[in-house]
Amino acid sequence: MSQAPEEATDSGEEEAPRCDNSLHLAAHEGREQDVQQLLGEGIDVNAQGLLYGTPLQEAAGEGYYRVVQLLLEKGADIHLKLDKEADALQIASSGGHDQVVQLLLDNGADVNASGEYGTALQAAASNGHDEVVRLLLERGADINATEEFFGSPLQLASSGGYQQIARRLIENGADVNAHGGGFGTALQAAAYKGDEEIVQRLLENGADVNVQGGKYGNALQAASCAGHEQIAKLLLEAGADVNAQGGELGNALQAASFKGSDRIVEWLLERGANVNAEGGYNGNALQAAARAGRDRVVELLLENGADPNAQGAYFSANPLYVASSGGSDRIVQLLIEKGANVNTQRGHYGNPLQAAASMGKDRVVEILLENGADVTAQGGIYGNALQAAASVASYQIVKRLLEKGADVNMLGGSQGTALRAASSRGSQPVVQLLLEAGADVNANDGRGTALEAASSQGHGQIVQLLLEKGADLSLRGGQLDSALQAASFRGDIQIVRKLLEKGADVNAAGGDYNNALTAASHRGHKEVVQLLLEKGANVNAQMEGKYGTALYASTFSGNHEIARLLVSHGADVNAKGGEFGNALQVASLYWRTPIVEFLLESGADPTMKGYFDNALLAAEHTGTDQISWIERKKRGEIKMKRTPGNPLYHIRRFGDGGKVRKLLKDAIEKKGR
Repeated sequence: MSQAPEEATDSGEEEAPRCDNSLHLAAHEGREQDVQQLLGEGIDVNAQGLLYGTPLQEAAGEGYYRVVQLLLEKGADIHLKLDKEADALQIASSGGHDQVVQLLLDNGADVNASGEYGTALQAAASNGHDEVVRLLLERGADINATEEFFGSPLQLASSGGYQQIARRLIENGADVNAHGGGFGTALQAAAYKGDEEIVQRLLENGADVNVQGGKYGNALQAASCAGHEQIAKLLLEAGADVNAQGGELGNALQAASFKGSDRIVEWLLERGANVNAEGGYNGNALQAAARAGRDRVVELLLENGADPNAQGAYFSANPLYVASSGGSDRIVQLLIEKGANVNTQRGHYGNPLQAAASMGKDRVVEILLENGADVTAQGGIYGNALQAAASVASYQIVKRLLEKGADVNMLGGSQGTALRAASSRGSQPVVQLLLEAGADVNANDGRGTALEAASSQGHGQIVQLLLEKGADLSLRGGQLDSALQAASFRGDIQIVRKLLEKGADVNAAGGDYNNALTAASHRGHKEVVQLLLEKGANVNAQMEGKYGTALYASTFSGNHEIARLLVSHGADVNAKGGEFGNALQVASLYWRTPIVEFLLESGADPTMKGYFDNALLAAEHTGTDQISWIERKKRGEIKMKRTPGNPLYHIRRFGDGGKVRKLLKDAIEKKGR
């Protein structure tokens, strides 16, 4: 059976209750005498609670030697991990508490156990605790322990720039080419960090300069991405392959281009880097530089043969398109001078002109127009440049495009027309400009009209302007079908009143909610509901699908006052419709006690069949879900979330399941008599 539909509002997490007892707090604060006393009172030495898990983990995490010693003497389990899946040794090592580490090792702690921090050695190395690293190595810690997330101790020390630890690990036989972790190898980690000494030491000890793996593919790409010139030079001198492919930026040239490291770019080109190599997030070096606004690098790349029309991966576009959306007029000019096609059609925004217009880049738009950009070109998310400019309320760009011959009534794009886009955005000057240029106030390609868009966003002055210009209230389209339904959904009483005064059909059917009354009822806009009823809205209008009637919609969303208002105006409490069949079933499903009680008092039939055989089964279904959810929570399968998907969300907010079930049982028994 499908789960009850979600309901929008709260989000976030609510932590389940923890065992924050006095022993954990005393251990966490290092209060030895209190710990002694509490243990004497019989408190479980291995109970879970507070920050790290057990009292031993609490004390170890804070470095309280005497408390750790006392807990061990009283039988604390040295291997227990519990909540954070890290044992006391890993926690103490992460914190650099060398004396506690020694004590734990002396008491049998597993030096190679792995947990949330990796192994104890990984935890110490990643946090720069050299003395702890020394202790762990002396006690047999696996120097090359590697996990997918953490990498080896040497890689962790290298990424942190901990030179002494890196030196110690290398001297003790650490594998300089061990794979794993985010950087792949220690050399890549050190190269990205910018630690020349560690890079040099790794190379001297046999690190493979061209080994592949990790986020940046190889050490040279990592250094190039971070802009570390000396390290890049060092790696090149050590034989790094300038054309090695891999990593998120594809190759070293693309990485350096994106960073804007012109000196590294020059070195790479001098050593034979392929200026048009494809790959990586940006597709090629020129697009990377254009996207990042690196004009000097763009110039260098073009001088060395970069193709200005090469298609890249970013938005499936080319460098001119990317530079146009970024607003870099110098880069745009450079690319055009080198032969970039100003009318290339591709990418999210369709073409460079639309990309620049969508970002409000006046100067770039002017350069593109001066170089032959087609103002009537179609494509992209906005359909054309004019709609793009209207969508961001760029008056100057809209004006310039109109002067250049843009079709003010061209259909397409996400908003249908430029006028609808400007109306939705709420830019009255742009709306006025478009109307003066001959925009059809009633244009509609199925997405809705300008009037519907302005109404849905609460732009009253634009609504007034459109009405004065002859906007037709009877036109339909879009998710909310009409201007009246859109304004009712929003709850804008002033616009609703204005539309009704101008003759809007209060019972027009269509759209997500079928009519204005159902939309307002679902959203909880009592004042709008009252006005619509006064103006003759059909309180029992039916629709197929999720909501059925206005009463069902108000019950679904828990709007008790609106449910009462609708019933007082003749709403049929037993009307069929909606996802769960009738208003009583959806109220019962969500344990909305006051509404269930009210509907029953108003004559709702508890035995009426809907999605469930009767309303009582609907209420019991939620109870079954609740028990299942609680059991899963106990097993640790889910966290407690304050969201509509959590059955307890509805219970906490709306009602008492026991009371709802009793109300329904009594009503069914009464009906049976």
